[in-house]
Amino acid sequence: MRRRRNLWLGRAVALALTLAALPAAGDLAFVTCQSGNAVSVLDLATGQERARWQVPGEPAGVAVSPAGAVFTVSPESKEIRRYRADGGLQAAVTLDGGPLGIAYDPLRDRLFVGDFFNGRIWVLRGATLTQLAELTTGAAPSGLVLSPDGAVLAVAERDADRVTLFDTETLETRAQIPVGTRPFGLNFAPDGRLFVANVGSDDVSVIDPVSGVVQATLPVGDRPYGLAFAAGRGFVTNQYDDTVSVIALADLSPVTTLDVGEYPDGINATSDGHIVVTNWFDDSLSVIDAERLEVVATLDTAEGPRGFGHFILPGDSPGGDE
Repeated sequence: MRRRRNLWLGRAVALALTLAALPAAGDLAFVTCQSGNAVSVLDLATGQERARWQVPGEPAGVAVSPAGAVFTVSPESKEIRRYRADGGLQAAVTLDGGPLGIAYDPLRDRLFVGDFFNGRIWVLRGATLTQLAELTTGAAPSGLVLSPDGAVLAVAERDADRVTLFDTETLETRAQIPVGTRPFGLNFAPDGRLFVANVGSDDVSVIDPVSGVVQATLPVGDRPYGLAFAAGRGFVTNQYDDTVSVIALADLSPVTTLDVGEYPDGINATSDGHIVVTNWFDDSLSVIDAERLEVVATLDTAEGPRGFGHFILPGDSPGGDE
């Protein structure tokens, strides 16, 4: 009896320590799981999977609006879907091409979706998914991201080895900037600089989006893919190394390398300074304390989590309790 009690107490203590280390803000992660044809909805404050939606067509790309709308991209079926935060399907459209990357502009209710096969960006109305315009890009547009002020859409053009910047108000091209080999994921740092993960040259390009100048090229791990920022640091998923590289934003120096799950893919920051990494081949999320630089939890998901895009809804957002 005493042994069973001690075992129960040990598990309770371990659970309490895990919960104490998790994000405290009640953020939700809406993780597209490609192999499982699903979205795993995880409460990051408790570490529990709140729901699992069936999403056909092998979903990969994802964008979550501040109001709680969840947009998914299923490359296999070429379908874009809009869900409420409770999983209710609100709209869907099939696009003829290779949809993959996605970004949402809440200021103008515009959804940008990259056509990987045909070098273009679809511009859709967020509420209805009706098409508004098309933008021309270089070959194989991959990651899409909006600047913190919403004025610029940045597109990584994988097979053109460059990034194109569009004005989100006029939809005109602002700049085309050569970077490393095969850029894929990209993200704006809090100070406005654009960081681009080059999967072919195993480095990160750092761009001043105003001047269009590449300020630095930073070596990272094998096949860098996604980027996120917290605690004055940049975090880069390295797919072939099963690691995350950490970079100091102040001077762009390497800080450390963290071990995560197998084939880390998508990466986002929570509202209170944690980093969440999707481990594609492990069916899990790694949660990193960005201050302590430790993996503090590993959470289960549906099969094949990707989370390619913005997949976290802050707990204090309007849609956080839907």
